[in-house]
Amino acid sequence: MPKLTRKKIVLASGNRGKVREIGALLADLDCEVAPQSDFDITEAEETGLTFVENAIIKARHAAHHTGLAAIADDSGLEVDALNGAPGIYSSRFAGTDATSEQNLEKLLIDLSDIPKAERTARFQCVIVYLAHEADPTPIICQGSWEGRILFEPHGTHGFGYDPVFYLPDHNCAAAELPPEVKNGLSHRGKALKQLLATLQPN
Repeated sequence: MPKLTRKKIVLASGNRGKVREIGALLADLDCEVAPQSDFDITEAEETGLTFVENAIIKARHAAHHTGLAAIADDSGLEVDALNGAPGIYSSRFAGTDATSEQNLEKLLIDLSDIPKAERTARFQCVIVYLAHEADPTPIICQGSWEGRILFEPHGTHGFGYDPVFYLPDHNCAAAELPPEVKNGLSHRGKALKQLLATLQPN
């Protein structure tokens, strides 16, 4: 069973929403989790074709520049009516420099003719832990979160596509959930729970 041997881990993300969410979920680890922005690291170029590849690229990039163990996630929204899009391109669905609002607007436009019953979707998240840059056996954890795409945004919590991601079991959008509730349900929360279970000493 792997054990954490470093007191500090770099979180390979510049997304403030992700940093806040992952930081809260990793609070139980007996170590300091620092975002890569603390080290003035530029974003890694996501050249992979899968969530796993991109997460490893980001973790290795952060570990290389800091000399620390690294955690990275790659996540996105898969919409069935769009053949799984935006997928790994979720953060740049409307273009390389698109804002979350622009991505969300493009999604709603692309789905404008799709009826309620066919707007099924899910969030996917892959979390990778590298003990060091050359770690040959990264820990890979995955979580998914099923839902449906709304016709318009609701709620002010969360980030990204949360305002249009409807949860039938809770009768609300992900952005209408308090952060502590969302963290217990979300794709990222599920993946991080797997990671915590793997890294924490017995």
